[in-house]
Amino acid sequence: MFEDFRKQVEEAAMAAETQEEEPEVPIPEPEGYFLGMTPMQRFIVSILLFFMLIILGGLFLVVTQKVYLPFLS
Repeated sequence: MFEDFRKQVEEAAMAAETQEEEPEVPIPEPEGYFLGMTPMQRFIVSILLFFMLIILGGLFLVVTQKVYLPFLS
């Protein structure tokens, strides 16, 4: 039983020694990119977030009755 384990370990060690490891080449990221987006994509995302903030802020004001819409009264 233990002989089988020893043989497996020896075979794995021999295979690891014969196998050459390839060096890892880091992939350089282009400068000026944030989260992999181009400047135009970041601009569009920021505009969409801005409009969502405006809409949600307006709805919050209506729900809390700080502002009322004339056609809803």
